[in-house]
Amino acid sequence: MTADQGRKTFVLKGIGVSPGIVIGKAYRFDPLDAQISFYKLNNDDLIPHEVERFKKALKESTRQLLEIQENLKKTKVTEPLYILDVHILLLSDKKFINRTIKYIRRLSVNAEWALRMTLDHYKQIFEGLEDVYISGRISDVQYVVQRILRNLSGEKHEIVWEVGHEGVVIVSHDLSPADTAQMKLDKIVGFATDSGGRTSHTAIVARSMELPAVVGLDNVTRFVRTGDEIILDGTSGLVVVNPYPDMLQRYEEKKRHYDDAKDEYLKYAKLPAVTLDHYHVQIGSNIEFIEEIPSAIVHGAEYIGLYRTEFLYIYRDDLPTEEDHFNNYRQVVTEKNLLWATIRTFDLGGDKFPSYQKQAKELNPQMGLRAIRFCLKELEIFKAQLRAIWRVSALGKVKILFPMISCIEEIREAKRLLEETRQELLAQGVPIADRMEIGAMIEVPAAAVIADQLAQEVDYFSIGTNDLIQYSLAIDRSNERVTYLYEPLHPAVLRLIKGIVDEAHAAKIRVAMCGEMAGDPLFCLILLGMQLDELSMNHLAIPRIKRIIQQSTLSESHELLKQAMSYNNAVDVRAYVQDYMSDHFPDEFQKKET
Repeated sequence: MTADQGRKTFVLKGIGVSPGIVIGKAYRFDPLDAQISFYKLNNDDLIPHEVERFKKALKESTRQLLEIQENLKKTKVTEPLYILDVHILLLSDKKFINRTIKYIRRLSVNAEWALRMTLDHYKQIFEGLEDVYISGRISDVQYVVQRILRNLSGEKHEIVWEVGHEGVVIVSHDLSPADTAQMKLDKIVGFATDSGGRTSHTAIVARSMELPAVVGLDNVTRFVRTGDEIILDGTSGLVVVNPYPDMLQRYEEKKRHYDDAKDEYLKYAKLPAVTLDHYHVQIGSNIEFIEEIPSAIVHGAEYIGLYRTEFLYIYRDDLPTEEDHFNNYRQVVTEKNLLWATIRTFDLGGDKFPSYQKQAKELNPQMGLRAIRFCLKELEIFKAQLRAIWRVSALGKVKILFPMISCIEEIREAKRLLEETRQELLAQGVPIADRMEIGAMIEVPAAAVIADQLAQEVDYFSIGTNDLIQYSLAIDRSNERVTYLYEPLHPAVLRLIKGIVDEAHAAKIRVAMCGEMAGDPLFCLILLGMQLDELSMNHLAIPRIKRIIQQSTLSESHELLKQAMSYNNAVDVRAYVQDYMSDHFPDEFQKKET
C-alpha cells in the first residue's frame, strides 16, 4: 500500500550493514512476543514435575536447534553456524540450568516465571557494558529463553507468509540465525531491525546471505505492518515505508543501477588490484567466523587480513583450550585459495571479557586493561593462544598480529612470549614453521607517533582506523550525539596515517589497513596515494575497491592526496574528495540529489 492509498510515508535512518537496494512487502516477525505466565506451586509435590517440565523443554529446544543446523548445512547458504552452536551451548549451560531450577524450587514458581528471572539476572550482568558488541549479546540469552518458553507452552512456531508471492523484507526487533534458518529464504529480499550494529547477528547473517540489511533503526517495528510497501537501502542505511510514487520510481532506477553495477563489479573480483601505471595493492578480507571464508574468496579476497579471535572466548563456562584454538585456526590457515591468514590475538579485557573471568569494573574500559595489556597480565591464557598459532603455522602461511600496541615494551614482551612458546613446542618435538611474520596494530595515537621505533621491532604494520580515528578525535563511536564528528578525512587523521605509512616504508616493512576506512570506495584513491601495500575489508566491498584501483593511476592518486592534505578542515577535504570521485567515477559516485 503506497502513501496515496491512505498510509503515511516514513523515512527511517539506521546502519547499513549489507549493501544493496530492495523494494518489497514488509513482513513483521516478532520472535520475542510470548507472554510469560506466573503462578505459584502451592503443593511441594508439584515442584519435581515443574523441574522435569523445564528439562523436557530444554531437551526439545536442543533437538530443534540441532535439526535446524543440520538442515542449514544442506543448503548453499554460508550462514554462521557457529552462532547456532552458541545457542545450543547455552541450552546445556549448567549455571543457566541450575539457576532456573533453583528459582523453581526456592520460590515455588512455574518454569516460565523462573526462566524470566534467570533472563533478568543475565540482563543485569550485561547492563552497563560499554562495548556495543558484547552488550548486544544478551539477545542470545533472550533467543534461548524464548525457544524454551515456546516448548513449555507446546507452541509450534512457524512463519506464515501473508503477503503473496512477492519478495519480502523481514522487519523485526532483532533476529537470530535460528529464526532466519526457519524462514523461506527464497522469498526474503532484505532485513530491517530496530536493534543491532555492524557485528550483530542480523548483520552477519545478511552479509552471509548477500541480502541488503539495515539495523539500528530504533523503531521500525512501530511504523511497519505486514504488507506495507518498503524500500530498503543497505548501502546508505535508509528505510522508506510506504513510499510516494515518484520516490518509488527513483528507487527503482537506483536499484537497477546498483544491480547492474554489482554484476559489473564481480567481473573485477578475481583480477588483481593493479593500477594503470602498474602499482599493485593486495586485497584481503576481515572475518569474524570461518563460515565467511567461501564468500570472501568469491568476492576476490586474496588473503585473510584480519581474523578476530575474541569470539572463541565468548559464551563459554570455561576458557578455550589450546586444542580449541588450534582446531579453529586450522580451518582458516589450510584454505588453499588464500595466500595467508593474519590471526589477531584476542582483543578482550575490561568490559569485554567473559563472565567466568571476573574483572574489576573500569570507568573507561575502552582505554583500560584490554587487548595486549590484558594478554600480558594473563600469561597462561595468552600463551595457549600463541602455542596454537605456532602449531597451525606448520599447516599453512600464517601471520600474527598484536592489537592496541602503544609502546616498545609491549611489543618486545609479546615477542618474548612468542619466542618462549616456540622454544617450548620445539622441545616437545611439535612441528612448527621456521618463522612467522609479526605485526603490530597501529590504532593508538601514541603508536603512530613512535611508528619509526615500532617499525624496527616488527615485520609489518596493520592500521586499525576504527580506534585510531576514535582516539585521535576523542569521539565515542557508539555515542550517537557525537558520531557526526567521526571523520576519516580529518586532516589530523590523514597526517597520522601518512606518517605511519612513510615510517614503515622507511624501515622497509609492509603496511596494511584493516579498519572500515579500507573498504570505503570514497577513500580508495586517498589510501592509494599514500601507497599502502595491503587493504583488508568486509569481503562485499572488495570488487568495488578493485575496480576503482584498476581504473586509476598511482600518479593521479598522489595528486589527489596532495590537494586533499592542503586543506585545513575536514569539511573542505570531504567536499573536494567527493567532487573528485564523482567526476572520475560517475557510475560509482552519483552526485547528491538536490
